[in-house]
Amino acid sequence: MRPGYAARQPSASQRPINGTSPFKGRHFQATLIVQAVSWYLQYALSYRDIEEMLLERGLEVDHSTLNRWVLAYAPALERRLRRFRKPHCGSVRVDETYIRVRGQWRYLYRAIDKHGEAVDFLLTAHRDLDAAKRFFRKMLSAEPLLAPDRIGTDGAGPYPPAIAESHEEGLLPRAPTHHVTKHLQQGIESDHVRVKRPMPRVGGFRSFNTARRTIQGVKAMRWLRKGFGFAGAWTVREQNQLLAHCFGLPVANKA
Repeated sequence: MRPGYAARQPSASQRPINGTSPFKGRHFQATLIVQAVSWYLQYALSYRDIEEMLLERGLEVDHSTLNRWVLAYAPALERRLRRFRKPHCGSVRVDETYIRVRGQWRYLYRAIDKHGEAVDFLLTAHRDLDAAKRFFRKMLSAEPLLAPDRIGTDGAGPYPPAIAESHEEGLLPRAPTHHVTKHLQQGIESDHVRVKRPMPRVGGFRSFNTARRTIQGVKAMRWLRKGFGFAGAWTVREQNQLLAHCFGLPVANKA
């Protein structure tokens, strides 16, 4: 176990309620559930793909069960991995992309820092000034890290007033430098593709709630994949060890 995170203890909100395990009542081992959920959130695999992969290992898990696991534990992954994050570099890129929800195109606002670290997201039905304001309010009020002093966006009209209002409300302690350049936005536009890769490719999500919960998990797995600044190699084995640590599970394949 890597010493940088072994000593960190879960906060009160992350501990099991009344001493019960978050996996109580499940008919499969917790390590299998966490592994299956992480596969779905990290790779371009469908629920039926994972069902077949587990069946090859002698485990019969229906694809509908896998869906319930993802919706139940993706937000938990995000909460548990959030505490390992470090402050972003102070320069963020903001952009929106499209995803399908119930067969209709919806808007996914996202922010990353200049190193590609995911900061926050907001799924909305519309792309307008109100949506941009809500995204900045969510990103800045819920974000425990440093407020950005440089913000890059595309030329969309809602961004300047949304940034100005965030400053007036005190969410930004000082007015940030606002960059509007295509060059700076290439990083987040490329990152959209990587984030959407594990999402449903046919028909999209069935509801906003399903989409939000799944995207929470995808974001968390992006954090895990990129690492949290721990020294040394950051391989898949170390990533799985951290997942096990977050849920208080025994570490597999220690050697």
